[in-house]
Amino acid sequence: MTEYTTVSIPKELGDRVEETIEGTSFSSTSDLVRFLLRSIVIQYQRRGELTEAEFEEITDQLADLGYLD
Repeated sequence: MTEYTTVSIPKELGDRVEETIEGTSFSSTSDLVRFLLRSIVIQYQRRGELTEAEFEEITDQLADLGYLD
């Protein structure tokens, strides 16, 4: 059985995510967050490390999508 933990995000961001995922294969904010985190972790594990430039690129992309302020 998979155990879960809770991650908190601001309500405004959660509302924006809900609007963004409408019509996509993501059924919830949690689905999207799991997908994004899993993608980042997989990249990190494949390369052995996440460089500062890669981290900045990821955060810039997330900000452009409206997930980060």
